[in-house]
Amino acid sequence: MSDGFNLSEYRRRMDGALASLKAEFAGLRTGRANPALLDGITVSAYGSDMPLNQVGGISVPEPRMLSVSVWDKTQVAAVERALRESRLGLNPVVDGTTLRIPLPPLTEERRKELVKIAGQYSESAKVAVRNVRRDAMETLKQAEKDGMSEDEQKAHANDVQKATDTVITNIDSALEEKSAEIMQV
Repeated sequence: MSDGFNLSEYRRRMDGALASLKAEFAGLRTGRANPALLDGITVSAYGSDMPLNQVGGISVPEPRMLSVSVWDKTQVAAVERALRESRLGLNPVVDGTTLRIPLPPLTEERRKELVKIAGQYSESAKVAVRNVRRDAMETLKQAEKDGMSEDEQKAHANDVQKATDTVITNIDSALEEKSAEIMQV
């Protein structure tokens, strides 16, 4: 567009908020084992903090069990400590260089708590999207002062609002899916 307004940059930022939300949702525990549950865990290994997936392989041998095969046997204790100290309430069982992590069934109370947390995550994502929308609208107001026609400015503003509405709808549907997944027994 000749007027210099780039909607795709704002769309990219909005989509980034949605992608970030989906990553946060992956870390929320549901009734089934999911390797993404361990994504946020870091291990103190080799003098620095490393993501768990860089010190061992993560697999799902059973629906309610995760398994971490540590590549270096000297790091087994560090991996076990990292798992126990995570906010996930995990209790790994060490078997040589493999840690088996049973996932107990979730109580109804814990499920409702997780749905609330998912709601908080989605609200944060919506706030991020609204901030991007506000930035875009401020850019458009400035562009109008700098010579963009009022019609062009209004057309761009409508496009920004449509993009915002689309991403907010996607956030709501992602929350709905995650809530249903968490509440499924």
